Amino acid sequence: MQGFLELFSRARDLAPHGYCLMWNPWLVWTHVLSDALIAAAYFSIPVALIRFVRRRGDVAFGWIFWLFAIFILACGLTHIMAIWTLWNPDYVWEGMIKVVTAIASVATAVVLWPLIPRLLAIPSPSQLVHANARLEEEALQRQAAETALVQSQKMEAVGQLTGGIAHDFNNMLSIVIGSLDMASRRIGQGQVGDVGDLIAQAQEGARRAAELTSRLMAFSRQQPLEPQIVRLDKLVADISELLRRTIGEQIQLQTVLAGGLWSTQIDPHQLENCLVNLCVNARDAMPNGGKLTIETANAHLDDRYAAENEIEAGQYVLVCVTDTGTGMSSDVIGRAFDPFFTTKPVGQGTGLGLSQVFGFIKQSSGHVKIYSEIGHGTTVKIYLPRVGAADLEQSSAQAPAARSGEPGRAGETVLVVEDEALVRMMTVTALTDLGYVVLQAANGKAALALIETGVPIDLLLTDVVMPEMNGAELAAAARPLRPSMKIIFMTGYTRNAIVHNGTLDPGVALLPKPFAIADLAAKVRTELDR
Repeated sequence: MQGFLELFSRARDLAPHGYCLMWNPWLVWTHVLSDALIAAAYFSIPVALIRFVRRRGDVAFGWIFWLFAIFILACGLTHIMAIWTLWNPDYVWEGMIKVVTAIASVATAVVLWPLIPRLLAIPSPSQLVHANARLEEEALQRQAAETALVQSQKMEAVGQLTGGIAHDFNNMLSIVIGSLDMASRRIGQGQVGDVGDLIAQAQEGARRAAELTSRLMAFSRQQPLEPQIVRLDKLVADISELLRRTIGEQIQLQTVLAGGLWSTQIDPHQLENCLVNLCVNARDAMPNGGKLTIETANAHLDDRYAAENEIEAGQYVLVCVTDTGTGMSSDVIGRAFDPFFTTKPVGQGTGLGLSQVFGFIKQSSGHVKIYSEIGHGTTVKIYLPRVGAADLEQSSAQAPAARSGEPGRAGETVLVVEDEALVRMMTVTALTDLGYVVLQAANGKAALALIETGVPIDLLLTDVVMPEMNGAELAAAARPLRPSMKIIFMTGYTRNAIVHNGTLDPGVALLPKPFAIADLAAKVRTELDR
């Protein structure tokens, strides 16, 4: 330590560096300015490097920038000392700073060289552009592949749907065509004893075909609904006896009806069909008997549940159908609402029951969820939106109940408008047989021309989907000419002419196709008496 201090003291006896320059002003200030500028540049570089590294923490090899900063900072200090030693012979301090600079430079070089291969592996801007272009191309190819997959899945679903429809419809048409053919043969042979049974078989096949189309419309959420204010506890109580007869004596039916249950707005007839479908499925899941529970309750769906299930949060009326049957696996639950999907043996189910329930509930702004466990049973929960006080007040004026098929009264005239000749002929014949005076037109323009003649018409029975002028346009043109004339629309598919958001427009009377003569008679009588 003493020797080190002596070295400092002896260094003070040395001549400053300016002495070597003979104190030439030009040389001295050339060194001063040059070293000062170099030092300033050296000091600014570490500041820039440190700022860069601190703001870009994601940069690889950030620590090498800190080594560069120390090395360059030491280099800057050597130039400061070069200016200082022009007048002060502190060469020991200058040497120590150079030692620090040497250590920093050697350390930087030692760690830098091994990094060169890794640094060279970093993509250049042109390589990044090329890689980005390749990624974009791969993304387009993946998108095309996903689109093709989605299209393939759509075609598979369409194939399954059309195959199921064709299979079931062909069976039903075989019943209709075969029964009518046999009836015709019997009549031709003069053997009319079993003609009535054959016609009944044909009617049953036609009824099942109509039921199939109704279920398909429900699944596609295209069926026209006639929503009413409904108390679920009353509806469940009213159909309990029907459900008991449907499920059989082996299964115990229990209803748990909540007190103070809210009201909902829904098509009651379609809801009854949904409950019957669910109870039939539950019965089939309990071949050895069991317990079936129908429960009602008020429910509130919070924002989290609503977001997860893509429904509106708020207050709902809940109806649960629970069985103690075989249960369903998660895979079956995932496909349960698919049309024509069924786990029942061939010939024991169409696979449209749950899909009809799903479509109808969604069309009614509700939600349906299945909970099941293998060996323990299944619960189907149906959530229906609660109606407000304003809706309850509006429901006080209910439509009159449907009348039975009473015959037409003297002078009552019905104008039938239908572009399908066979349907028009059947409808005209049926109404004539019911005692009405019947006029007919093949399209909307012909019907409007007939109305404009002033001939007495009490009721307009018109198809909805017709070329040139549809039923809704005909009704709009006819109402100013005949304000008191009643109007009934008959259709199998409305195309939003008289149905919007899944429900019938206010004041619209609809007779869905296909219809039985009894349904036609009741609808016409109800509207004429309204």
